[in-house]
Amino acid sequence: MTSRDASGTASEITPEVLLRAYACGIFPMAESADDPSLFWVEPEMRGVIPLGGFRIASRLARTVRSDAFTVTVDRAFKAVIAGCAAPQPGRNDTWINQRIRDLYLGLHDLGHAHSVEVWQGDDLVGGLYGVNLGRAFFGESMFHRARDASKVALVHLVARLIAGGFELLDTQYVTEHLRQFGAIEIPRRRYIALLEKALEGNADFNRLPADPPLSGARALEIIAARS
Repeated sequence: MTSRDASGTASEITPEVLLRAYACGIFPMAESADDPSLFWVEPEMRGVIPLGGFRIASRLARTVRSDAFTVTVDRAFKAVIAGCAAPQPGRNDTWINQRIRDLYLGLHDLGHAHSVEVWQGDDLVGGLYGVNLGRAFFGESMFHRARDASKVALVHLVARLIAGGFELLDTQYVTEHLRQFGAIEIPRRRYIALLEKALEGNADFNRLPADPPLSGARALEIIAARS
């Protein structure tokens, strides 16, 4: 189910309004990067990754353990959104317009939106961002400029969510890319029940220290302990 905000004025949606929308199970999207309007989305089937059933292929686990990338959190939130909004192989357009960028930067300033960055030297080669509320984390988008960079970001995100006491990882939709990690689709009614339970408590995205960066081996240990 979707409903549209046709006014095209950013003043009607604030970061605080956005948080209330997430608590109700809805989120905003835009038709394209050039379209200034937003519309609300409430899918009939919702994508989630059960944190206790997160799957990592052996090849990816070797990449994570090798620490070929340096993984940080909340060091380059604005750059991660820009990376997610940029054209990707097989995707020339994006739903991330300027209103989306401004709203999530506002959530980041409030401590309710976070990024995971993947670096090769000084170059940002991948990452993801999302929203945290209670014990729920709502994944928004990811990108990569190097092989496996976004996958490594997701592994580190899941380790951080597990360590921080999160119970729900919402992916909005399920893609073939996410299925390999254990993503499933659930009906809206079941999703709302899981969301309400997750909103009853509080989790800590920053329970793991941001500096020094978490090693890949430690991230894998945390995930294995929950599985």
